[in-house]
Amino acid sequence: MVRGMDLGLKNRTAVVTGSSRGIGKAIARGLAGEGVKTVVCARDKETLKETAKEIETSTKTQVLPIQTDLQNRREIRSLVKITVESFGGIDILVNNTGGPPSSLFLETSEEDWRDAVDQLLMSVVNCCLEVVPYMQRAGWGRIVNMTSFAAKQPIKSLILSNSIRSGILGLTKSLSNELAEYGILVNAVCPGWTLTGRIVELAKSRAEKTGESYADVVEEWAKSIPLKRLARPEEIANLVVFLTSEKASYVTGTTIQVDGGFIKSLI
Repeated sequence: MVRGMDLGLKNRTAVVTGSSRGIGKAIARGLAGEGVKTVVCARDKETLKETAKEIETSTKTQVLPIQTDLQNRREIRSLVKITVESFGGIDILVNNTGGPPSSLFLETSEEDWRDAVDQLLMSVVNCCLEVVPYMQRAGWGRIVNMTSFAAKQPIKSLILSNSIRSGILGLTKSLSNELAEYGILVNAVCPGWTLTGRIVELAKSRAEKTGESYADVVEEWAKSIPLKRLARPEEIANLVVFLTSEKASYVTGTTIQVDGGFIKSLI
């Protein structure tokens, strides 16, 4: 995050889901670096604790780890309750989830579809249902829904992500219209190919199916990007931090890709 610009975030409170590693972790670090009291959550308790300690040490800002299964509404309710008891409210919600397994349409079972809907869409719906009332009472809020460039430009073998993440864009626009009168801004961010564990998994899966090497798969993806490289997680986080800030006070209902120019469409 470029310093020298006061983003007006100090002492705000944020919940960042799926934040023990990868892009979610980078977002949590970026917010904490701006003085935001940050709650990180994920299913892996030990990794989550290590992440919280690492961010807290480097930013000198309080970071609270709460183990949460985002497919369990009761656990989401508990996450929000603990956050409010600890910090007095929730100003910022960043909905970030890992991606479902790669597959083609005829390889994908009904169970796969239902699991992906719960993981990608209903987790966002349920987090918003729990958090929005607090933002309404405060008259201020920021919600950023992390999706994927696949929501705007479908990718082969990602039928679940292509389909369901697009639904999050519809939810984002609808919420932005409904919640604007309460001072709550809602936007979506579509990361492009980013150097995370998820990308490693996808590259290995494709390599196994096609017979290519892992390195060749990653190199092919990089060649398809005008900037000729994959993103770093903090490059995605920089935009998210801005969207949660006072500097983005007239930005709502937007979907912004951070993809090095990969998406070819005008809109």
